Amino acid sequence: MKSNNKSQESQIISNKLITNKKESQKEAKAVVLQSVGYPFSFPLMDTHNLEVADKNLFEHYAKEQWMGLEVKEGSYLFDQKILPDFGFKVVNVYPNNSVIGEHTSIVLVIDEDNLKNNIKSIETNLTLEDVIGQEQAKNKCKIIMKYLKNPEIFGEWAPKNILFFGVPGTGKTMLAKSLANELKVPLYLIKATTLIGDHVGDGARQIHDLFEMAQKTSPSVIFIDEIDAIGLHRKFQSLRGDVSEVVNALLTEMDGIHENEGVVTIAATNNPEQLDYAIRSRFEDEFEFKIPTREERIAMIEKSRKTMPYEIKLSTNKLAEMSKGLSGRDIKEKLLKSALHRALYEDDDEITLKHFEYALNNYKSQNNPPKYMFG
Repeated sequence: MKSNNKSQESQIISNKLITNKKESQKEAKAVVLQSVGYPFSFPLMDTHNLEVADKNLFEHYAKEQWMGLEVKEGSYLFDQKILPDFGFKVVNVYPNNSVIGEHTSIVLVIDEDNLKNNIKSIETNLTLEDVIGQEQAKNKCKIIMKYLKNPEIFGEWAPKNILFFGVPGTGKTMLAKSLANELKVPLYLIKATTLIGDHVGDGARQIHDLFEMAQKTSPSVIFIDEIDAIGLHRKFQSLRGDVSEVVNALLTEMDGIHENEGVVTIAATNNPEQLDYAIRSRFEDEFEFKIPTREERIAMIEKSRKTMPYEIKLSTNKLAEMSKGLSGRDIKEKLLKSALHRALYEDDDEITLKHFEYALNNYKSQNNPPKYMFG
């Protein structure tokens, strides 16, 4: 009898654990699938490509049979109805390790290049506190945060299109990542250079798919880096047909011809004055990112030196003086990391002035810095 009681107690505990696990799992906002075919090859049968006639119908069909299943990036789902054992790879799910539920958006992507370029959302653990300096830009981001928390109350007054501009390495991408993480919303990050394809229409289709996915998973953030790659003023470029198609598609989406409630588009550039007016005029606000001040450089250096494997035999004030004119990224990568690697190369067990002087001279020779640097 005792053994039976113990067995029953064990089963009750096991059931409770399973129930608690299910309750603690979050519902997936979006699942992106790619058809991979059958696990076995059949003669005269296409086992990979799957043509979907109606996206909405496929989403309903997929949700009906996979409701309640836990999904994570890299796992597989198998059809058990019309095409038994036909496989789909989960190429992206937000958030990862979540459950397909009633409100989950399910998207099937056929074009692998399209998938690589823009359909995947990214997750990060960055916070606004990790962005040192750029207080003006961070303060302006408050309105974006308020909008994404309650998009329904803004209506036509929503912040839709924002331009980040400034010297490379000053934290434009970092701020976008931290913004999305603070709000726990999907971030779709894409470089504009990847939109220029070999065939006219490829980039335009990617733009429309990107905004469609962002809308399905709203509230969400789209971040287009290096937008000047497609948006240069006509006098700065010989406009190719594919670039023109991409620009027109982007303008269409930014103008809100489709309802994009809860979606904020942020673009970044180092050269705002070179952007074509048709594109720049679509941004209702512009956030400038500046070279860090002395106080900000001190904070960056103090934060970085805590994690360095070797001791720095130089004061933070001295390093802040040496790094005048450098961006936050260059302070870490070109000064601190380069000095550390030099010390390792010379078999020294501490980082001294000579290592930093080497790093700085190496940086100057490689970059031909503008006149305002190191002056």
